[in-house]
Amino acid sequence: MIKTYRGQMADDSQDHIRLGTPQGKVGYRIRKLQIMGEQPAGANQESVVKIYKNIQSAIDAKVDFSDSSLLAAAYLEAAADAKTESQPQVIIFDSEIFNQDIYITHKDSESGEPCNFYLEMEQVKLTEQEALVSIVKNLRNQP
Repeated sequence: MIKTYRGQMADDSQDHIRLGTPQGKVGYRIRKLQIMGEQPAGANQESVVKIYKNIQSAIDAKVDFSDSSLLAAAYLEAAADAKTESQPQVIIFDSEIFNQDIYITHKDSESGEPCNFYLEMEQVKLTEQEALVSIVKNLRNQP
């Protein structure tokens, strides 16, 4: 089963997607992340959208692949004067299966423009042992 989410995020914002279940026997894997500016080719924009396993205390445009709580990252650059928008760069760590809530952050380093996102996740059934391992891994990643 595929679950989809979509929305628009203001600059310096964080969205919370509730996924946790009482027993944690439902896991998720990110399959697709797409981003688009609110005004494609109509505003200067340098957006970074990141998806994390836990809440972030600070929203920034830095991407650190060694951060074990990072699930995906996307970058979009657009220039109003050139009337062009680059193809977003998207990296998804699709081998990561999680069963807790996730958090999406957005930072526009250029002009503070909002950014749209579309997220597809594959739902995966977990055994009791897999659910427990996923919960423990998530707890270890807490700040």
